[in-house]
Amino acid sequence: MAREQDLLAAFVEFADTFVDDYDVVEFLHRLAERCVGLLNVSEAGIMLADRDGTLHYIASSSERMHLIELFELQHDEGPCLDAYRTGVAVHAAMADEANTRWPRFAPHARDVGFQSVSALPMRLRADVIGALNLFSATPEPLNSEDQQVAQALADIATISILQERALKDGQVVTTQLEGALESRIAIEQAKGMVAEHNHVSIDDAFTLLRGYARKNNRLLRQTADAIIDGTLTADALTAPTRNQPA
Repeated sequence: MAREQDLLAAFVEFADTFVDDYDVVEFLHRLAERCVGLLNVSEAGIMLADRDGTLHYIASSSERMHLIELFELQHDEGPCLDAYRTGVAVHAAMADEANTRWPRFAPHARDVGFQSVSALPMRLRADVIGALNLFSATPEPLNSEDQQVAQALADIATISILQERALKDGQVVTTQLEGALESRIAIEQAKGMVAEHNHVSIDDAFTLLRGYARKNNRLLRQTADAIIDGTLTADALTAPTRNQPA
């Protein structure tokens, strides 16, 4: 019953974000974090494809997951890419089968502590726009019930991007995806600047950026841009009061 209540709370929370000008990247990070708690996995991440069909990292539950997804993209192999390219969910243990299927990726995943993976396509009808990726420190892939929940969360992520109003105009969909990818680049740059200036980890730097954006009712991308152009200082992210200009 506890998980059912958590799921309901998550779906209500996500539904409340589907408004004009909502923050796609922040939403997807929150979804990744929710996946870790709801599915009892170690890490979660989301990749989206650009107009040319090339996957890009967008959001994750931690910097460790970010690096794993970048490793997949660099070597052009792994469960996330398979789920996106085939439109079919991937559930596998990082054992002999994974070594054969992803010879460069599987050993690296095990080296950082992952023993199993599930990758769910983010699909609407015949269109696949990305993948939701779930890694676990236990060797057993998700059971059938958890797989259903995971796919529901992947569907939520898809709907968050391809909202009904956007489906009527293919150019709007393309613009939304490109906007999310551009936001990701700015946020990564700002994370690095905050981490270096405040002498904190990348994960902690991102927490500071998100906290400032939420408390000041700003988009995460706006906060990142302000850090980059200098209208917001890294010190302001840790200040008890936040009176920096928008």
